[in-house]
Amino acid sequence: MLVRGIRGAITVARDEPTLILDATERLLREISEKNPFAPEDVASALFTVTPDLVSEFPAAAARRMGWTLVPLLNFTEIGVPGRLERCIRVLIHVNTDLGQDEIQHVYLEGARVLRPDLAGR
Repeated sequence: MLVRGIRGAITVARDEPTLILDATERLLREISEKNPFAPEDVASALFTVTPDLVSEFPAAAARRMGWTLVPLLNFTEIGVPGRLERCIRVLIHVNTDLGQDEIQHVYLEGARVLRPDLAGR
């Protein structure tokens, strides 16, 4: 098994804790459905939010899903002018037998514009 990085992102309509948690959980579930893994296969997960999201940590959604032993960190993206707003991103490091070309990254809602080459895979 190798450690592979799986990327994903999703946007929310407003900065509300419930919206952030629900969107993050939706993103994580879709990532794990497309790249089957269990929480114990996850080496770590890094979450970022755009500076306009301050009401909740997205990693709390992973804890809510049972990722209790996974090291998780939350960060704020740099405020680049013209950036995508209200966006949650994740980089999950997973122990897997999947090849790098088999990994399916997930971009949902408004975040599809970040990687249109991967969003429809």
